Amino acid sequence: MSIVGKPSPTDTTLHPIKYKWAYELYSQGVRNTWFPHEIALKEDLQDWAKMTEDERHAVEFVMSFFNPGELIVNRSIALGIYPYIKSPEAHLYMAKWMWEEANHCVSFEYVLETFPFNKEKVYKNHLETESMIAKEAYIEKYLKRMTEQSLDIETVEGKKDFVRNLVATNIVMEGIWFYSGFMVVLSFRQRNQLRNFASMINWVLRDESLHLKFGINLIHTILEENSDDLLTPEFAAEIKQIIVEGVEKEVAYNNDLFPNGILGLNADYVNQYVKYVADRRLEELGLEKHYNVANPAKWMATATDVYELVNFFEAQNTSYEVDTKAHNTDTK
Repeated sequence: MSIVGKPSPTDTTLHPIKYKWAYELYSQGVRNTWFPHEIALKEDLQDWAKMTEDERHAVEFVMSFFNPGELIVNRSIALGIYPYIKSPEAHLYMAKWMWEEANHCVSFEYVLETFPFNKEKVYKNHLETESMIAKEAYIEKYLKRMTEQSLDIETVEGKKDFVRNLVATNIVMEGIWFYSGFMVVLSFRQRNQLRNFASMINWVLRDESLHLKFGINLIHTILEENSDDLLTPEFAAEIKQIIVEGVEKEVAYNNDLFPNGILGLNADYVNQYVKYVADRRLEELGLEKHYNVANPAKWMATATDVYELVNFFEAQNTSYEVDTKAHNTDTK
């Protein structure tokens, strides 16, 4: 059995589970379930009233991308990933993954409802700002191929198309772009501002860490199952270039995000963090670093260090977890 292909009637029975990591991620995802209105965001309005125009611009700009971004990821999962996976346990996790992206979208709508943003501007920014347009076009370029009738997922080139889209959506958008935005919001908490909004971002970040873990496991599984065809220097170089291109899009976006900079934060600082995270993603995929830069935001390491994801299930989650009994899995 290969994890990538056209699902058949024989791919609808959960047991025996072949990809235990996918079921474990689903079980953890269920335990992590949360809802946005559990956080009283109105307490942050006092902070908002004291913020500078540049600080408010940064928050609104991040929201302008996050709000549609969650649904863009959802569309990519539904149209570009889910239809080409045969594993029922992976389908279970992807169903939770899509629900979580929807929950994140509703969460950001809750933020928009609570804060006195220029909502019309926030909604339109991603359609009018060149750096955001470029980011969305980058994702659409890879997703579009997955919806074309000429795509044959059973071929080597079809599998390459699948990996390309997965890297763009999961590694770049969720694993680099989103983490860049998380850092910006969490930086306000470092100055004792927007603490409740930051708590919501922590919950979103925990979900995205699982999404990233799933995507990386999926990529490694596909490469292992198709090693003769996909484990080539040429394809490795192409994957690396997709990530580098994604970083270039984010650098341009962050220059718009911080036209003047704010206290303790500017485009150069955030872009160095983006390059640091990109190097970690490259390493986790088994590729060499590209940027070789230090982490300028050491305070983010406990939340986003890639190597923590490798041993995710060895750590006890104590911040928020639904009390539920997960079914034991038997892989024999």
